[in-house]
Amino acid sequence: MINAAQPIIGDEEREAVDRVMRSGMLAQGPEVAAFESEFSSVVSGLHCVAVNSGTSALHMGFLAAGVGPGDEIIVPSFTFAATANAVALAGATPVFVDVDIDTFTMDPAAAEAAITSRTKGIMPVHLYGQPADLVALSGIAERHGLILFEDAAQAHAASLDGRPVGTWGVASSFSFYPTKNMTSGEGGMVTTADVEVARRLRLLRNQGMEKRYANEIVGFNTRMTDIHAAIGRVQLTKLAGWTATRQRNAAFLSEAITEVVTPPTAPGAVHVFHQYTVRIEGHDRDAFAAELMKRGIGSGVYYPTPIHRLPSFALDLDLPVTDTVAAQCLSLPVHPALSDDDLQTIAETVNAVARAGS
Repeated sequence: MINAAQPIIGDEEREAVDRVMRSGMLAQGPEVAAFESEFSSVVSGLHCVAVNSGTSALHMGFLAAGVGPGDEIIVPSFTFAATANAVALAGATPVFVDVDIDTFTMDPAAAEAAITSRTKGIMPVHLYGQPADLVALSGIAERHGLILFEDAAQAHAASLDGRPVGTWGVASSFSFYPTKNMTSGEGGMVTTADVEVARRLRLLRNQGMEKRYANEIVGFNTRMTDIHAAIGRVQLTKLAGWTATRQRNAAFLSEAITEVVTPPTAPGAVHVFHQYTVRIEGHDRDAFAAELMKRGIGSGVYYPTPIHRLPSFALDLDLPVTDTVAAQCLSLPVHPALSDDDLQTIAETVNAVARAGS
């Protein structure tokens, strides 16, 4: 079986965990501070604040930027539920809009059409590692006096027009979940250029205090442990190499797969291929995936149900592209652990299943 995803954990990560365990400093300490400093190189030196999950990164980012009850945040419906959950957890309302059929990211025209007097911000998702159209979306935000956020959970080291994702928004959020392009076991990072937003983030994650027992605001416990930070620091040193491998793997698949719609890279974008997601046109996507599994190829469906159709939101909206891609998208293996033979097998099998009319 060729697995759809495969976290890579080596001896260096194990040694880093042992180092922390021996130190006796397990909670937020020097490893977290070092991880924040080192991750800043991914986002052009911006402030980095580590937290315990990608969802916490989104949630804390909204709160630190002043999002709250009565506000609306425009988000795509075609993404993981955490994107909208974080808006709701901040007390605001997610407003769902459609995506572009080629990049799977927020349609700027749809976002602008959804702006109301209650709109506080826009949050595109750099889905599958493809940067959203940040040039257009930042222009819309500026024209309408809105805050731009970035959900960069799947896009470590992606960029647009030479500018890294995570540097365009007032607050941007990364995830280090095990299947992401790099992991800390679990964790997240908020990045910002705003020193006051960064300070509020540090207060919010630590019960509202920077100095022990001097609680300034009502806060949370969303701290990252030094164990997780130590893993993240090691993984960060491998990110560039793994990213290059993902990109090479994706290029091979796009050349070799001819029978389904392969993912383009937007002009000016550096796509980091968290997922290699094709569209299955003219076939039953789920039957297609089942046949691949029978032939030894794992795959994933991200995401089968748009957020606005989940029971947690259950809104009657007309988002035709979202409905189309949710029915057609299938993510194939692209991770760095694949061999050349694996890649050849994936491409040949996908083409064969498509030709067989599964």
